[in-house]
Amino acid sequence: MSAETAIETYRGVVYPWHLDQMDHMNVQFYTAFFDAATWHFFAALGMTTSYFKVNGRGMAALDMRTLFKRELHAGALVRITSELLEAKPKTIRFLHRMYESEGGGEAATAEIVGAHIDTAARRSVPFPEDIVRRQNDFIGRRAG
Repeated sequence: MSAETAIETYRGVVYPWHLDQMDHMNVQFYTAFFDAATWHFFAALGMTTSYFKVNGRGMAALDMRTLFKRELHAGALVRITSELLEAKPKTIRFLHRMYESEGGGEAATAEIVGAHIDTAARRSVPFPEDIVRRQNDFIGRRAG
């Protein structure tokens, strides 16, 4: 895994209403920020909102593992980068890294496995060839 192969997928700020009783960002908002990054990452792979609607497709989360590394407080500027770790015919595994922009430190990571689904049949289906090509380009950047 290499941060050089990642693309930026999110920028935001921690607002006071994101905080919990411990005065740092509550875990639900780490997940929300990672979710927003996921949709930008999918779009970079060719899986845009239009693609999903026109083709009756979607993505379903199968597994998500979050590692919290440092607390984020109100006013923190946040950015997330994302990289494709593995692509299979019907699933992808990717990694988000959340950074505090001002200090530059990694605040959290989320590794996610998602399945490409037919929204009518409610079952997983293979990715189309154009998306597989984009996935291979991302994987190729890591290997090269």
